[in-house]
Amino acid sequence: MRAVHVEPPSELGTRDGLAYALFRPERDAGGGIVMLHGAGSCKENQFDVARALRAAGVAAVVFDQRGHGESDGALGVGALDDVATMAGLLAPGPVALRGSSMGGFMALMASTRMDVAGVVAICPATGELLARGLRTGRFSFRADHDGLHALLAGADEPAAAAALGERLLLMHAEGDESVPISVSRDLHAAAPASRLIAVPGGHHRSIQHDGELTAVAVRFLTQALRPRPAAG
Repeated sequence: MRAVHVEPPSELGTRDGLAYALFRPERDAGGGIVMLHGAGSCKENQFDVARALRAAGVAAVVFDQRGHGESDGALGVGALDDVATMAGLLAPGPVALRGSSMGGFMALMASTRMDVAGVVAICPATGELLARGLRTGRFSFRADHDGLHALLAGADEPAAAAALGERLLLMHAEGDESVPISVSRDLHAAAPASRLIAVPGGHHRSIQHDGELTAVAVRFLTQALRPRPAAG
């Protein structure tokens, strides 16, 4: 059997009660990607994509959202502030976001509060779907229900997508049983300049760790971080 060496994160730590892992390339040009996991998941489930970004020369930080993994507290109204806190771990420079399911929703909404170079949203949930899951007890993570419901109720995902325009890449499996692909199609309709990759078949988690689609997302994010030529 051949041994496979897997490079560990460059740094493990906590900031403001949030447990994180930072993947920094040898030559860090500044900026990078904040990655957001889905409901009930944890930062470790994003390590493969973070390693792919590091191999492409891009820094990436993954963290346990509150109520998940090793982070303190419960997920609530401050969830978007936590994204900005994690962005502060990256060296000064442009920042982009990558999120899946609930993380896709959080990435979209965080883009309305942060200056982001791009967003990759994979099978993004909606505030309505997440609120329904809270009401029915579907989720097992620790939640500040009042605070989180307030955040979800105030979300305008189509407006966030429209503001991003070409800076948004949507990826969704047509066979998604948890978040229908109509969600991403509606977001794409609100932001015609965005890109939508609709994958035949599959399920809610089939895209997240697909090697070919990860490579597409890495290229999009890498290009998003490149300086844009000055107008005129």
